[in-house]
Amino acid sequence: MTARLVLLVTSPRLPAGLLTAEAWDLVRAHPVLAAAETELAAIVRASGGSVTIASGTDALLAAAGPDGTAVWLAGPTGDEDFARELGLRLIREPGRAELELMYGSWDPPGARLLDAVTVMDRLMSPGGDPWKRQQTHATLAQFLLEECYEAYDAIEAGDLPALREELGDVLLQVVLHARIAEELPEDERWSVDDVAGDLVAKLIRRNPHVFAGAAVADVEEIIKNWERIKRAEKSRDSAMDGIALAQPALSLAAKIMQRAERAGVTVPPPAQPSTVDTEEALGAALLATVSAARTGGLDAEAALRRAALSYADSVRAAEAG
Repeated sequence: MTARLVLLVTSPRLPAGLLTAEAWDLVRAHPVLAAAETELAAIVRASGGSVTIASGTDALLAAAGPDGTAVWLAGPTGDEDFARELGLRLIREPGRAELELMYGSWDPPGARLLDAVTVMDRLMSPGGDPWKRQQTHATLAQFLLEECYEAYDAIEAGDLPALREELGDVLLQVVLHARIAEELPEDERWSVDDVAGDLVAKLIRRNPHVFAGAAVADVEEIIKNWERIKRAEKSRDSAMDGIALAQPALSLAAKIMQRAERAGVTVPPPAQPSTVDTEEALGAALLATVSAARTGGLDAEAALRRAALSYADSVRAAEAG
């Protein structure tokens, strides 16, 4: 027979001791070695196993003997250097032992989000990054917009690797804002767990066709249910309430008209100076309007914003009437 060496790897993001049944049977039945004391090593001992702190491959081979089994309890980083050293040694000494990799636990989907929270906490704690420690929700506001625009650009370009990176930058803003909020006075304080918890609750409430067995005929009915539930949650008096007014004027105008249409409110938009029937013609007309505005010393963005807000006021008046 040949000795059996098992490299037992576990997820550092799960509670220590949360192992598969196979892993528990292994560490209780055979000698276990580890490079350092860890919480998992202590739990294995408390559960009847034997853990020895050792270094180098000699100790593991000696623990297994000529035909037994020994377990190396990998640390939080996986002990890759040790595993490489052991693998090379067994190549040089064929027949000495068989090496087996066993996962006692593994990361669930989303586990790396815990790493993001941990790293941000380090950056925001004393001795961390001075720049981040100086920031507030207000000073970070411009960066949140910029990162969202950069993610949008990646989508428009069809650049999926860039989108992956830009979404990471958006996530950075979420994690940083949440960490800043942990420093607020106790009655105002919240954390990233509160953000995630609110999101989970919202998704469950607003998707009763998935979580509550509600019957829906099509996607349009799903959208109507979402809007109805949202109105009930927000207790809004107008379909215009809750629109992000800081967004660019064109998207603001589109959102206002969309909300009015969904609410069944009919307010004729301002008469167009000319008719456009293609996207190219529309783009050219908008560009010409901006050019004329610049020539006349006018701010096209501000003008459209004022017109959009005036239209929103008309919608409110129609709702009230």
